[in-house]
Amino acid sequence: MAGAARAPRSRTMRAAVLPLALLAAVLASLMIGQLMIGPAALLQGALTGEGVGGLVLRTIRAPRALTAVGAGAALGLSGALFQALFRNPLASPDLMGFTSGAGLAILLAVAGGLTLPIPAVAAVGGLVAAVAVGLLSWRPGHATPPLTLVLVGLGIGFACTALSSFVLLVLPVNEAADAQRWLTGSLNARAWGHAAQVWAGLAVLAVLALARQAPLEALELGPDLATGLGIRAGQARAAIAVIAVLLAAAAVAVVGPVPFVALMAAPTGMRIAGARGLRARLVAAALAGAVILVLADLAAQMAVPGASLPVGVATGILGAPYLLWRLSREMRNGGL
Repeated sequence: MAGAARAPRSRTMRAAVLPLALLAAVLASLMIGQLMIGPAALLQGALTGEGVGGLVLRTIRAPRALTAVGAGAALGLSGALFQALFRNPLASPDLMGFTSGAGLAILLAVAGGLTLPIPAVAAVGGLVAAVAVGLLSWRPGHATPPLTLVLVGLGIGFACTALSSFVLLVLPVNEAADAQRWLTGSLNARAWGHAAQVWAGLAVLAVLALARQAPLEALELGPDLATGLGIRAGQARAAIAVIAVLLAAAAVAVVGPVPFVALMAAPTGMRIAGARGLRARLVAAALAGAVILVLADLAAQMAVPGASLPVGVATGILGAPYLLWRLSREMRNGGL
């Protein structure tokens, strides 16, 4: 009886770790920076909007932190959807070239002087990259292995990165420098509009993702079993993939193609929270993605005194060893 009572309590405690970690990360990002803000000044600024704390919170740190939370959650949820859909821990929008496609589309729009909504441009770029991956991976009469999609996606991502580098060469020097920082992934100069934009997209797409829980759970069993359960596997897979691409594009539109957050979030969140069910894994991935991006941004700000590095530098340093570890593990387990 005692052991049975402890098990639910232990699960509840594990489930609370990620929300508490996110709260701690956000508070740290609000207090720590070139100008340190103590808890008392932070509370006063939050409640009254007055003093140095109120000014820094209102104009710089609060919108930056909220943008990081929303973008990290969107990337984490996108990665979780892809990894569940393809049953492969390497399936994520950054490795498969979708974030690079979204970034390239935005850069082309800026270079061409087009005044189109940035989220729409990012969505089109991500979806075009996804269609290219699907077409190049397609073999008539054969199911496409998930690893093939990942490898083709890597090629598409490299191509988009190369084209982005070419576009940078034709931009004026100042614009090219700003674009380069953004392509690395940056939270500098984020405002309330950016936070509202990413949270609006996240709210809509998260609801759509959770509404596809039943077909995704069936697809995790394999396309044949899903078909036997009455799921139209092709249509369900396409709908879920579109939602996942749009989630990644919503994040790219405000922070750029930040690498590795989508790749790391789902396994990290599942391990920390002990999540087993699909809904719990999706929520854990979103929370873990938010924690990773907020802490990475804080590390990037504090790494070099007097300078604020792009957040993509920090996620790249963190994510590269993780990718190598994941590849070695898949090779040992026969997944590659």
